[in-house]
Amino acid sequence: MTTATVTAEKTAFLPVPPEEAFALITEPERLRRWKTIASRVDLRAGGEYRFTVVPGHIARGTYREVVPGERIVFGWGWEGDGDLAPDDSTVTVTLEPADGGTMVRLVHEGLTEEQAASHLEGWNHFFERLERAATQGDAGADEWAWAPQHLDPLTSADATLAVLQRVLLPVTAADREKPTPCKDFTVHQLAEHLFGTLAFVGGLAGLEVTRTPQPSLEAAVAEVAQQVNEAWAVRGLEGTVRAGERDLPAAMAVGILNLEYLLHAWDFAQATGQDLHVSEEVAQYVHDLGEQIIPGAREGGSFDPAVEIAERAGALDRLVALSGRAA
Repeated sequence: MTTATVTAEKTAFLPVPPEEAFALITEPERLRRWKTIASRVDLRAGGEYRFTVVPGHIARGTYREVVPGERIVFGWGWEGDGDLAPDDSTVTVTLEPADGGTMVRLVHEGLTEEQAASHLEGWNHFFERLERAATQGDAGADEWAWAPQHLDPLTSADATLAVLQRVLLPVTAADREKPTPCKDFTVHQLAEHLFGTLAFVGGLAGLEVTRTPQPSLEAAVAEVAQQVNEAWAVRGLEGTVRAGERDLPAAMAVGILNLEYLLHAWDFAQATGQDLHVSEEVAQYVHDLGEQIIPGAREGGSFDPAVEIAERAGALDRLVALSGRAA
């Protein structure tokens, strides 16, 4: 018996021309402003995309039709979802010129009634953010990524990457030579250190990181971090990996990734005069990872001695102190 399918539909008016609206829904740098934490896009018929929508929820599928500025059709589904796997449903987005902007219409076909209801909730949420991004240039931090229901090293890596990217967004070339809390590191030097560590941790999962010219530090980090997080999502947390002359639990390797994202987000924020916004749940989870990783790394000289701090301090402040940094 064939299961009846339902369609979810959503429209929005964007006060930008169709070419700009098309960029907002297809380009990774624009997608990060309203829809994704990270994205990989091969924008051509037959090309694949992968969107980290919120921590632990990965949409993936194949582009079926791409007409720049007018229309895009792609398969839609979720990694690890037996009910709606990648490419199991179809999303069609059309763009039509309108007075003062563009009408965007999304039709999501091939869903069950329950799937249509849940996806419409999601499209409502993200179309509101799309409208904000088209108007303001950025929709701001997504509350759906704030405190994931299920935290493990992989979902926490997505959540902490989201935190880091918000901090990096306003960083410009004028900040390159500013000192950071990392001893003897400027903002530029800290960024290069981060790239090196990401390449190392990605290599533990069998990845050879690719870097291409990007318009900003945020975009450059996003490009590399997407590759590393995806490589580890594919590799998984089981078993061990070879790190130099010793075996390292795979989960610990991803724990290092969490520390890199969140601690260096704090470093960049301090260097550029920003406040760092992270949920207590995520900060506590990474603090607990730090208690497992930092003492051993301290023996190798990677961290300074822990700084004393009140027990009632928040998880982020305790993590910073554990790492040897003074808040």
